[in-house]
Amino acid sequence: MPDFSSEPIPELKNPKDFFHSGDLTLRIEGEVVPVVDVHLGQQQSIYFEHHILLWKHPNVRLGVKGLKGAAKRFFAGLQIFISEAHGPGNIAFSREAPGQIVVLQLERGQIVDVREHQFLLATSNIEYSFFFQRGLANLFFSRSGGLFIDRFIGQQQGGLLLIHGYGNVFEKYLAPGEVLDVEPGAWLWKDSSVKMETVTALQSSGGGIFGVIGVMLGGISFTLNRFIGPGRLGLQSMTYHPPAPEGATQIGGSSNLS
Repeated sequence: MPDFSSEPIPELKNPKDFFHSGDLTLRIEGEVVPVVDVHLGQQQSIYFEHHILLWKHPNVRLGVKGLKGAAKRFFAGLQIFISEAHGPGNIAFSREAPGQIVVLQLERGQIVDVREHQFLLATSNIEYSFFFQRGLANLFFSRSGGLFIDRFIGQQQGGLLLIHGYGNVFEKYLAPGEVLDVEPGAWLWKDSSVKMETVTALQSSGGGIFGVIGVMLGGISFTLNRFIGPGRLGLQSMTYHPPAPEGATQIGGSSNLS
């Protein structure tokens, strides 16, 4: 019988627990298009991506704060401001897309990397930054010469980071040196200890050079992201490629992850 014991493990449903950080409590509601319902106290605040707010109590105050490295983010076509909410009161969020929610409890100093535009919210004791994934392969497969990836770091007593995965979410623990190749739109998050590269997966099965030319002319993508352990890797069953309005141009380079 085939052995599936080392394959990525599916999340069968959204988390049902209550999650706490300081005087903040949150829970996940719904299944197909999940909602994050947050009760804010007087002390712990949250920050979140624009356009995902679903509802809030009038007492909850909204604000905007700038992100570190604003100049680099601007020229890369990334957001340079983010929304924040202060209690007391309830506020809820939804990505308005089918999927599952990942709730990560980051301890002090713990670092997690996330695909751009897929984090939902984080408590204020989580630092939000980004880094530029360089490398020869990325230079060829990305117009910006690399990839921009969101990075979250636990501060002080740690906090909560919530991510929306499209479709179903899977998790794989990579042992030291273990490798997994993933379609560029299918990875969701990873521990910072997991190394990421971009590789070619173009193969010709009995077609020789003509088979290779046929694949290329057929418009088939043949680049994959290679992840090397140790650490956790989150995957999503619906590959995510940011939609671009017709005729729209992007400032600076490309933030595509393929």
